[in-house]
Amino acid sequence: MAETSSNLCLEHLLSPTSISNLVKSWLQEDIPSLDYGGIVVGEKDETAVLLCKSPGVLAGVPFFNAVFKAVDCEVHWQTTEGAFLEPIFQAAIVKGKARNILMGERTALNCIARASGVATLARNLRNLVDKSNWKGRVAGTRKTTPGFRMVEKYALLVGGADTHRYDLSSMIMLKDNHIWSAGSISQAVKNARKAGGFSIKIEVECRSLEEAREAATAGAEIVMLDNFTPQAAASAAKQLKTEFPHLLLEASGGITEETLPLFCIPDIDVISTSRLTQGYPVVDFSLKIRKEGHDPRNPLVLS
Repeated sequence: MAETSSNLCLEHLLSPTSISNLVKSWLQEDIPSLDYGGIVVGEKDETAVLLCKSPGVLAGVPFFNAVFKAVDCEVHWQTTEGAFLEPIFQAAIVKGKARNILMGERTALNCIARASGVATLARNLRNLVDKSNWKGRVAGTRKTTPGFRMVEKYALLVGGADTHRYDLSSMIMLKDNHIWSAGSISQAVKNARKAGGFSIKIEVECRSLEEAREAATAGAEIVMLDNFTPQAAASAAKQLKTEFPHLLLEASGGITEETLPLFCIPDIDVISTSRLTQGYPVVDFSLKIRKEGHDPRNPLVLS
């Protein structure tokens, strides 16, 4: 069965041109020259069933659709993006020429399995903090898979997490290497403000309360409490909010599902973790061409 979840139409965030270019690069990687399997099946019209075989949140629908559009196939969904699927669930029907379906099959499955994995983990973490009645945001990081960032960031949103900054052009984040190279936190913030102007926020990664105070005094809008214990984060956050009421505070550094609830502190606004886009488990999907007289959920059993 599928448990649905209400979402904004997140697909409207995506540029059709960007998706198309991304899909073309995926297909070029998978079919660099000749499609030997395609000649085996030819252009017979076929219908294939997308099966979800492990529990998870469905994500990546726009990318799945774009892959099959690129190979001249149609996709008809029987559920909605953001729904929680229990196996074995028939999620969609794909129609097209046999060789075209098989041309797009693995690329589309790889994408949706990984996107759904990110969304499922994001939903799990979001549910954890909701139980704590914490009002802040759980966010991913820029530790994404090269070439797959758009999908992973999109999947975070489907799962109910925050994307954090998308790339180096989205927000100025000053980390230890920036600060060491610039000479100090104050100088790094000053340089960043000259470049980013008034319209781009500045975040500074801080390892102590003293560094956080320096960053806030220099004009940073966001301070990351990096690798603080929950107790140290709570103490520092309380003092910083008293001194700088409009400062946004982020906790980060080695935070896991087990320790996440410990950081659900009233004075912390954001908890970020690379776990959301590194090492996430995938959701198992398969695509089976219908064979008359057989149940597509189990090709060995007559329907």
